[in-house]
Amino acid sequence: MGTSYIDKYMEETVQIVNTIPRDEIAKGIEILKEVRDKGGRLFILGVGGSAANASHAVNDFRKIGKIETYAPTDNVSELTARTNDEGWETTFSEWLKTSRVNDKDCIMVFSVGGGSETTSLNIVNALKLSKERGAKVISIVSRTGGYSKQVSDACVLIPVVSDERITPHAEGWQGVIWHLMVNAINA
Repeated sequence: MGTSYIDKYMEETVQIVNTIPRDEIAKGIEILKEVRDKGGRLFILGVGGSAANASHAVNDFRKIGKIETYAPTDNVSELTARTNDEGWETTFSEWLKTSRVNDKDCIMVFSVGGGSETTSLNIVNALKLSKERGAKVISIVSRTGGYSKQVSDACVLIPVVSDERITPHAEGWQGVIWHLMVNAINA
């Protein structure tokens, strides 16, 4: 293989860092500060690799950011019971209803595509409920941003620099951006 694949991946990473929307990152940081200062909660939604990122980010926002933070995917028993009894499409929205999501709270979405009428319906339904209840939305997504971008108060859209590597770049940059945000809210 040599280094050609490595060089290409790194070149794409530089392209992303040079074009990522810093103004949206700044908006997200301000929203997070506001949520923390008024005693709101942060709910992080993601599926697949983005669910793993959500779990890690919960730790950081709780420990470093001092924000009460949760990810519904961290409780596999509840997640699978809701999937079995109610269907996948409402796993997050029903979880948020039980958590009494409200206008002091924020939803953070980690997703490659951001959800649509045919994909990630659990994220889409959770966002519909959250907006109805006045919660803020921050998303870190790629492709076109999907439904998440449409309803976000701050949307960090990871640019597509390679059709073959959309997912690894999107999920890798989720980590870069949330680490930046969680540390910036204390700066």
